[in-house]
Amino acid sequence: MASQSTLSRSKFNELLLESIDEALSSLGESQKRATYVNLETKLNIKKQEIPNRINAFSEALKKLFGLRAKYLEIISMQNLYAKLRGNEYVSSERIFSKVTLYDYVCFMRHNFEEIKQSEVEIGILASEYDEAISSL
Repeated sequence: MASQSTLSRSKFNELLLESIDEALSSLGESQKRATYVNLETKLNIKKQEIPNRINAFSEALKKLFGLRAKYLEIISMQNLYAKLRGNEYVSSERIFSKVTLYDYVCFMRHNFEEIKQSEVEIGILASEYDEAISSL
């Protein structure tokens, strides 16, 4: 007979996979399926392994989607939180009691700087594209 912690972990993993699946669905069904295929064939991460290889999965998303990976991660986190909200052990107070202001500000600063750098790079690419088009 399975222990209560094994059942709890199993249920959590199931909810986590559902949350990730829903986030990937935001890309469209064909893109979601292609993502799972790429994860398995190119990055050696099977769908069922994701809960136990979450860091590898996060890195794989970055390889596959670049900056859009953060968007998918946030949607996954929001989905998981919504699924677990009724659980007495998961509350915003409990989650945020573990995060310091310093950690949060560092995280947000880093993301802000990444986004600004990407906007600059996109702006440069757009201007190069415009120049190339205008020279035709």
